[in-house]
Amino acid sequence: MTSSVGVGTPEVLTVGRVGVDLYPSVDGHPEHVGAPLPAVGTFDRFLGGTATNVAVAAARLGHRSAVLTKVGPDPFGDYVRTALAGFGVDARFVGTEPGLLTPVVFCALAPPEDPPLLFYRLPVAPDLTLTADDVPWDTVADVPLLWVTGTGASVEPARSTQHAVLEHRRLNRGPAARWTVLDLDWRPMFWPSPQDGRREYSRMLALVDVAVGNRDEVEVAVGTRDPEEAAHRLLEHGLELVVVKKGGDGVLVATSDSMVTVPPRRVDVVNGLGAGDAFGGALCHGLLAGWDHDRTARLANAAGALVAARLACSDAMPTLAELEALLEGAPEPPSGRPTPVGGRGEPT
Repeated sequence: MTSSVGVGTPEVLTVGRVGVDLYPSVDGHPEHVGAPLPAVGTFDRFLGGTATNVAVAAARLGHRSAVLTKVGPDPFGDYVRTALAGFGVDARFVGTEPGLLTPVVFCALAPPEDPPLLFYRLPVAPDLTLTADDVPWDTVADVPLLWVTGTGASVEPARSTQHAVLEHRRLNRGPAARWTVLDLDWRPMFWPSPQDGRREYSRMLALVDVAVGNRDEVEVAVGTRDPEEAAHRLLEHGLELVVVKKGGDGVLVATSDSMVTVPPRRVDVVNGLGAGDAFGGALCHGLLAGWDHDRTARLANAAGALVAARLACSDAMPTLAELEALLEGAPEPPSGRPTPVGGRGEPT
């Protein structure tokens, strides 16, 4: 695939959550699997946050990616930048918010399909303090794929900033700009109410090309958990593509012309965290490559399956060769997961 963007210019810019994830150490501690957090004495540290992990997943698939976010003026903020560089993700748009701490997230490892998360983001996370001064406006207008999340609109000032970003891109699209994607990313603990979420989703849906979410998320966005009906309602906002993740029932891919369910890939789940972010990175790859949506969804399913079957998240994001091998039925390389500077993610 060729691109009209200059060398060093991101092909993917994600906007939103970043943090440091702390998970029970497993090596040498089998008793930590399934144990509640108070019973865990040793933790491992990883890079986390949905928008951040999507950028990592896209980079692993060969794309120049960057994250627009903020951290605190603390050692964990330094770690975030170092980890991003280790994954090949451009960290130049990672700002620093004085007086706040880089968020941390604790996670137990049970149930493996959807482990519980304990967020430490109070009084507010730095990534929710983004203002117009933090935004690379030329990049927003020109980047081939812009990825935003629902969480980014949960509170001010990030809410107004993200809306301004989407408006700016709509009015100033450069010749290379093609896709604007909204990951619904519903996290009830970040919102005053579902009604607030639906209002802000509606505003953003009018400014994007693609929406991605699971049953819970589309219900908040458009008032129904039924994937087909939700897809119809989302398309009424003028979207080109709607992706509704149906868990064990596969993924619904909908456009104004068609509605198809791509079957799931069956795996023994080790850790469901990061599967949705791997899916997102592969979705970016298919969209940028100009693939048909069915092929893109199959690749994204494979990416989610591979990460769900591995213990780690960001550092478990697959390469294109691994995904192609899985789709062709070839065995996965015995080396398992790649291990640059660490990383975990968010559940599907």
